[in-house]
Amino acid sequence: MKIVDVSEFYSETGGGVRIYTHQKLKLAARLGHALTIIAPGAEDKIEACHGGTIRWVKSPPLPVDRSYHMFWRARDVWRALDEEAPDIVEGASPWRGGWLAGHWPGSAPRVFVFHQDFVAGLPNLLLGDMFSRARIDRMFGAYWRYLRKLSSRFDATVTSAPWLADRLETFGIHRPIAVPFGVEPGIFSPGRRDENLRRELLARCGMPADARLLLAVGRMHPEKRYNTIIDAYARAKSQCPLGLVIVGDGVIRSAVERRACQVGNVHFTGAIHDRNLLAAHYASADVFVHGSGAETYGLAIAEAISSGLRVVAPDRGGAVDFAAGDGVEIYKTGDATSCAGSILAALNAKLGNSRKFEIRSLDDHFASLFALYEELAAAKPAAVAATQA
Repeated sequence: MKIVDVSEFYSETGGGVRIYTHQKLKLAARLGHALTIIAPGAEDKIEACHGGTIRWVKSPPLPVDRSYHMFWRARDVWRALDEEAPDIVEGASPWRGGWLAGHWPGSAPRVFVFHQDFVAGLPNLLLGDMFSRARIDRMFGAYWRYLRKLSSRFDATVTSAPWLADRLETFGIHRPIAVPFGVEPGIFSPGRRDENLRRELLARCGMPADARLLLAVGRMHPEKRYNTIIDAYARAKSQCPLGLVIVGDGVIRSAVERRACQVGNVHFTGAIHDRNLLAAHYASADVFVHGSGAETYGLAIAEAISSGLRVVAPDRGGAVDFAAGDGVEIYKTGDATSCAGSILAALNAKLGNSRKFEIRSLDDHFASLFALYEELAAAKPAAVAATQA
């Protein structure tokens, strides 16, 4: 197949989206599919990448983060789609990118890939102390109406987890289908543990080598709730020697660092693009802590579990699907006291020899995704022929 992904949030400096996209390009090529990523960039250019193609469309920078760009002129994206002549089109955003993919006048079947639950992000972060989750959903009724209308222009809506497919179905989103994510094969494992790295990280936290090590990984964005993590860490470390390492970067890093300075014994590594080094950081810690209650899947949680870590995660979003797993402690989203209690429980818990929750690989995810695309591409001509008969 020729697959074209209109990927609004792909960036050369991106984190999870960039990693996901590169793995997707690799497996598409391995399975004999031609994959092109159409992404907004500083200039028009086409480059080869992992057996596929990234086609940059000149677009203005995103005001809040100039390392990202935003699609602007429809004709530029539609011209790229016309020239690529895809068998199937992905719209990987509910915003401009998804709108452009859904309204492209071409005839190829298309899939609305729903990677981000907007209402579960900032609205719940800002309003969650005043209103219930159901009330916030109702307050954003116009958004759900927009999504229903947009999704109706696609042949299916793909989500990263069953819980999210169920949530979208309650709002009438067109044909939600769960194709669960996974982690990169052969990267994350308890065997990556590095005692020298562990001692170095603890030293950078100002802690002795026999202290416990807490790890957080993710971009610096309000929805990741780093304040909850840091405040919970402050409570937990008052009861045991504990250092915190935070891996990631982003628009609120300076604010997060200021908060951490008030607590002490926190080390920031910045973003780690070397996946083997990141895997060593995971495996060398004792407990992984996550703050966001808006994750559609929870990739960092899956990576931590694959690395043999005990996990502390919120009770909303993608973490819910991992809750039944051995070594996963769940706390009330946004509640630092509840999070601190879960951190201490995780530090004192013994991890079993086997996990109840199986972490699938990204290869499995993409194989399932491409199989769905083949079904949709094969069904489209048949549906057209039936309407013309």
